[in-house]
Amino acid sequence: MGIIRHPDQRVAVLIDTQNLYHSAKNIYKSKVNFGAVVKAAVGDRKLIRALSYVVNTESGEEAPFFEALEKVGIEIKTKDLQIFYGGAKKADWDVGLAIDAIKLSHKVDAIVLVTGDGDFVPLVEYVKNQGCQVEIITFGRSASARLRDVADDFIDLDERPHEFLIGYKSQRRPGSKTTSVRNPKPSLLSDDE
Repeated sequence: MGIIRHPDQRVAVLIDTQNLYHSAKNIYKSKVNFGAVVKAAVGDRKLIRALSYVVNTESGEEAPFFEALEKVGIEIKTKDLQIFYGGAKKADWDVGLAIDAIKLSHKVDAIVLVTGDGDFVPLVEYVKNQGCQVEIITFGRSASARLRDVADDFIDLDERPHEFLIGYKSQRRPGSKTTSVRNPKPSLLSDDE
């Protein structure tokens, strides 16, 4: 992979919030430290935009979570949860995220997609063809293999979960001497988000 990273590189980070949230919940039973994820995605480069695509539920319980994202400089794009006759629910930001990535690809040097969703493979291929570098950062265990292959770079959050999860405790392996590891840094989002 011919990945280029230098301090003058302009970067946009687009977060498929539901995808990352559910991966962390299913794999680790933890919550994501989105600020740490954005920091790792950008590195020493220039962050131009960080966008999080989220869905409003009827209860509005996500308000503290939104505030926490905004505090660390992540812009929030919201969409209301659609409930159809019969109870079916739909909340999908894929098209909105894809359109933003295409628009931003002419303004930045690299786009980092925070997702493991294989539906974004055509988007990655298209944006790369526009001359923009495309990187993926997510939990490798829940990432599409094809998405990993087409991206210019892949950062696997599974390699350092203690950095990217709030209150993460390492899973004890039989025969291992370690008990638990707590995140030594203050988290960006509290457990009662």
